[in-house]
Amino acid sequence: MGQLLQAALDILRGAEYLVALTGAGISTHSGIPDFRSPHCGLWERDNPAEVASLYGFRYYPERFYNWMRPLAHQILDAIPNPAHEALAHLESQGRLKSVITQNIDMLHASAGSQTVYELHGHLREVTCIHCFQTYPAEAVLLEYLETNKLPLCSACGHVLKPNVILVGEQLPAQALTAARREAQRCDAMLIIGSSLEAYPAAQLPLIARQNDAALIIVNLTATPIDTHAQVVIHDDAVLVLPQLVAALENE
Repeated sequence: MGQLLQAALDILRGAEYLVALTGAGISTHSGIPDFRSPHCGLWERDNPAEVASLYGFRYYPERFYNWMRPLAHQILDAIPNPAHEALAHLESQGRLKSVITQNIDMLHASAGSQTVYELHGHLREVTCIHCFQTYPAEAVLLEYLETNKLPLCSACGHVLKPNVILVGEQLPAQALTAARREAQRCDAMLIIGSSLEAYPAAQLPLIARQNDAALIIVNLTATPIDTHAQVVIHDDAVLVLPQLVAALENE
């Protein structure tokens, strides 16, 4: 085992309250693109203020749905990969207390993780922007993908919005409060597949460090918080996390 993996393993072995923070990079092997990578990131092709803002959705919902069409296909077809499964396994062993995620793909829950805080919402439900009636999302999105007609509320006829957080929209208070509590409580944070550029999620590792927690960052590229971490592994989470879990099991 390499020196960095061994250092990460030493932290995981000694942690009494381990928390994970995940970003889009953990799901790319499940066929879901991230938002910022050159040439393949979603924001490389579109301006988020135009296609994925709350203001834009209210006035031009068809732009949002046209942008979201391929992403909805990818999320509905996606299955958890070995990195998601590794975190679920760590939780089942009692080593990992919670997962805080910036992802909307619900793959942590699909992999078996029980305590998941979804900072940017999810695609389980859609909500009417007028009467706030809520519906299960899968059937609504599948019908949209098949017909290309905007999903409308059966109660009042207004457009339905997926329960994801758009640009200019506040993060869900309950999830954010829980995430901050976990960051304050943990003695180790495992950060996976996040560029750590989107706030307030990017502030969570700094909160953890202020409380003397050790940080392990697993990400393909450098992040603004690398210098604060005890271990930084610039590699693919699908390769790294199963190795760490296997090493812990073999002790």
